[in-house]
Amino acid sequence: MIKPCVTVSLVPSLAGGPWIYWDAPEVSIPKARAAGFEAVELFTASADAVDARNLERALQQAGMTLAAVGTGAGKALHDLHLVNPDPAIRRKARDFIKAMIGFSARFGAPAVIGSMQGVAEPRLDRSLAMQWLTEGLDELAATAQQQGVGLIFEPLNRYETNMINTLNEGLELLDRIEAKNVTLLADLFHMNIEETSIAAAIEAAGKRLGHVHFADSNRRPVGCGHIGLVGIGEALHAAGFDGYVSAEALPYPDPDQAAAQTMKAFRQLDATWRMGRV
Repeated sequence: MIKPCVTVSLVPSLAGGPWIYWDAPEVSIPKARAAGFEAVELFTASADAVDARNLERALQQAGMTLAAVGTGAGKALHDLHLVNPDPAIRRKARDFIKAMIGFSARFGAPAVIGSMQGVAEPRLDRSLAMQWLTEGLDELAATAQQQGVGLIFEPLNRYETNMINTLNEGLELLDRIEAKNVTLLADLFHMNIEETSIAAAIEAAGKRLGHVHFADSNRRPVGCGHIGLVGIGEALHAAGFDGYVSAEALPYPDPDQAAAQTMKAFRQLDATWRMGRV
């Protein structure tokens, strides 16, 4: 069965971004449970911006788990990333992500590296930028492994990064790094822009696919755009995917309706995934 997850952002300054729920954990998590989700993916300003005991209590009371923790606030709020030419900034980026890994590991959850991969400056030799990225990922993956969790790397569309845009490029990146505890994230919104075939890219990723972001072509909840679910469900089955499918979409027209629409789409996705097992 497809495991439904939903995003919760706790960064008010980024209001309007692609996260379904925006209230504190004690409010968002019960809402997510009532809507039918099994887990939440958290986006927070920093590792110490959330009361971990309060989050743990809210999860336990709702019978939910923490599926993943995003690290993108380091880029969005502080302009930190892993391919900045300044080694001091690259170090700060790694330290920020390490702190987030420490936070997520408390809940047995992986951290997601997406926008923190950064944007290589125009005059920078790409091979050098890739060297910095792979060195950073190997160091961060070692930190995650020491704490018993993995990392999830997310390719982003060309308007957000000039580093890793497709799942195939992500696979090539995984081949470059020494770490074996890094998997890929398939974000349907980004893939709609970059991939020739979303389904074929997912199937090719196979067991190296660790997480899915569920959003439609316009970044609204799935069902509000033109992405088709049948091929995606079949591809996830063919890939042997058993991770979370997490709704990272605009809260359109509001969080509650976005959650309801997402669960409707989840049921369609799950049905096509089950058909692949028959």
